[in-house]
Amino acid sequence: MNKFPDKDRARSLMQNSIRDMKYTLTLNISEESANTIVRNIYESFRMLGEAILLKKGIRPIDHINSIDEILKLELKTSKPLNILENLRRLRHNINYYGYKANIYDAKESISFAKNCFNELLKKINKIIEN
Repeated sequence: MNKFPDKDRARSLMQNSIRDMKYTLTLNISEESANTIVRNIYESFRMLGEAILLKKGIRPIDHINSIDEILKLELKTSKPLNILENLRRLRHNINYYGYKANIYDAKESISFAKNCFNELLKKINKIIEN
């Protein structure tokens, strides 16, 4: 559904994404924290995708729309952005099928975030501010 572009809400989502990512990266990696780490990292990326949609005046229908906005960006990162789709499925399995993320899942999510989040953030900030 289309509506008017909402630059302020897009900025707010971007700031929440940054805050959540910073916090998540301070968590100790353990079997107990793995689900939280994976979910929070995914949500931080999803919020960035939703911010793009809001800037365009589009209300996201589901998470896939938000992730697709990120995947459409022409951005070179040290890890492929399509890893986000794997992260989306992992988070979905945690939330809806009782999957228990493990230390490997958490470490991979953190590695992806550390390699891609800031570059993506710079690109999305330009989109929102223009």
